[in-house]
This record gives sequence, structure tokens and C-alpha cells, in this order.
Amino acid sequence: MNTEFKEENNDFVMYFEGRLDTAAAPETEKATAQLQDCEGHDIILDCTKLEYISSSGLRIFLGILKNAKPKGSHVYIRGISDDIRSVFAMTGFTNLFEFK
Repeated sequence: MNTEFKEENNDFVMYFEGRLDTAAAPETEKATAQLQDCEGHDIILDCTKLEYISSSGLRIFLGILKNAKPKGSHVYIRGISDDIRSVFAMTGFTNLFEFK
């Protein structure tokens, strides 16, 4: 699992590549910690190269959302595959996140 953080057009963008499974979750959670200070910035979780997401990965995404909302930031999911979208649909996450 690889992650990359960038600031683009005043948005915080986190790129995910590979499999976000239970084994990768601790390191991924550390990498996403830089999204904590998001006040004044929206967050885009770019999943274009994300191959798989487990419940541990969904928990990380939910934590990002729960941190951002009280700060007035929006969290967008971008580039999600049909397989991962079906995981989001089954878990009700499509109702929680905004998609680009």
C-alpha cells in the first residue's frame, strides 16, 4: 500500500495505491494523520489506484470524515472503482461521503 499527500488548489489530496487491508492499515493511518489539520481545506481521497479496501480501510476513511466535518471541511472520494463502490454501497458509506 502506497500513499501520497499533496495540496492542490487549496484542497488536501491523499492518493491511495494498492490494497488497503488490515496489514496495511496501521501505516496508512499514520500517513493520513497529516489530514488532521484540515481547517479551511477540503479533503479528496483519490482512489484511482486503490485495488481493495477492507473494513480497516473503511474505518480510516470514516475517521478522516469524522475529523473533517466539525472543522467545516468536506471529504470527497475520487476515482473509485466499481468493486470498491459496491463495498461502499453495502456498508452504507455511499450515504456518508461525497463522490467526484
